[in-house]
Amino acid sequence: MASHQNPHFWRVVSAVRCMMDSSRSAQRAVIQFNCAEGEHASQIYRRMKEVYGEQCLARCTIFWWCQCYEAGRVNIKDLLRPGQAHVVTNSATISAVDELIRQNRRITTREIAVELSISKGTVQHIIHKKLGYGKVCAQWAPKQCQRIGRRREWVFA
Repeated sequence: MASHQNPHFWRVVSAVRCMMDSSRSAQRAVIQFNCAEGEHASQIYRRMKEVYGEQCLARCTIFWWCQCYEAGRVNIKDLLRPGQAHVVTNSATISAVDELIRQNRRITTREIAVELSISKGTVQHIIHKKLGYGKVCAQWAPKQCQRIGRRREWVFA
């Protein structure tokens, strides 16, 4: 059997290609390969430290990944992590922000955030991306508004 037909050969080639890349996922692939070969975590760490130098994963991280792969994990990608659900930017919140701005055009994003118990970043996203408002002379105004003359009178489209 030719060496390029051997599945083990392609695993080695893949591991060597990954060794040229110092990204975390590439290093995890190297760890996974070496664990499959039966190499001990401390030896894997020593070899990876020689190859990657300062970009090498921490010793405890390599040991942790070895444990994962020995326990049967096959994926080198991070698992999904729970985070804040993106349900804050819904139609009710958007209309509440719009109503607060219409009541007081000089209201700040911080005041809106406190009033609605949402983050300032979410308020800014709603104001600029969803509602299309911008600050004009310290007042919120639709971005399509026009100024009349030299006085501070605005016509809203």
